[in-house]
Amino acid sequence: MPSHPTFTRRRVLATGAAAAASAAVLTPHAATAAGSHDAPGRKPTIVLVHGGYADSSCWNAVIQRLQSKGYDTIAGSNPLRGIPTDAPYIASLLDSVDGPVVLVAHSMGGTVITNAAAGKDNVKALVYIAAFVPDVGESQADLIAKFPGSEVQAVSVPVPYTKADGTTGTDLYLSRDGQAAFAADLSPSEFRLLQATQRPFDVASFTYPTQAAAWRTIPSWGLVAGRDRTIPPATERWMYQRARCRKIVEVPSSSHVAMISHPRATAQLIEEAARATR
Repeated sequence: MPSHPTFTRRRVLATGAAAAASAAVLTPHAATAAGSHDAPGRKPTIVLVHGGYADSSCWNAVIQRLQSKGYDTIAGSNPLRGIPTDAPYIASLLDSVDGPVVLVAHSMGGTVITNAAAGKDNVKALVYIAAFVPDVGESQADLIAKFPGSEVQAVSVPVPYTKADGTTGTDLYLSRDGQAAFAADLSPSEFRLLQATQRPFDVASFTYPTQAAAWRTIPSWGLVAGRDRTIPPATERWMYQRARCRKIVEVPSSSHVAMISHPRATAQLIEEAARATR
């Protein structure tokens, strides 16, 4: 696997489990029709963005709770190719939503929404779930190395692939031995399903510097996964505090995949952010 000038292969792989992947899931009530959310006081649409080593289905239990409260929801498909691709893609999804949006992200999806939401007047709140919250000029590789505790190196599997221009890229997959580092509080059968349906991310994703920091102008909320071995909890706390999140919730027993193992706490934080926009 080719090395980036500022990272060894070991360090890049250590960033490995910083996220999730998948196909877009739109609810029947997704707000795409003009005028559907123009009424004063109407609930915002909740847009959820996954990270690496997963897909949009990682939000299923959270979406069920939000829909039961009357929220329109869209679980967007994150390409997981890096900021230059991922951020414009999610930005275009935001442009398709009529009315206010609460934008939620897990893991490396946090980097994507931090860039994609910049300048989007319809995005009223950002919610980070065990997610990266970079500032301008920072990469995910910078942040994951800030505090010790990430244990994904040994369970990140590099797989070369051919890009459209003929050059070779490298995708990272979560191995079958990755449960302790990524999803320790899931049952073995739940983890096997997650691992089998994962989408990989391009290792270059960790090298791109952030171009915009939407949290500087958009109110933010954060959830710390207290037993996270992918993004260290100390890193999550530090990033959320720097972003001056209006509320930081810690789930002490949670692994990296808090939205799967603790959907109630995740949905409650999203709802609180949504109520603050009305």
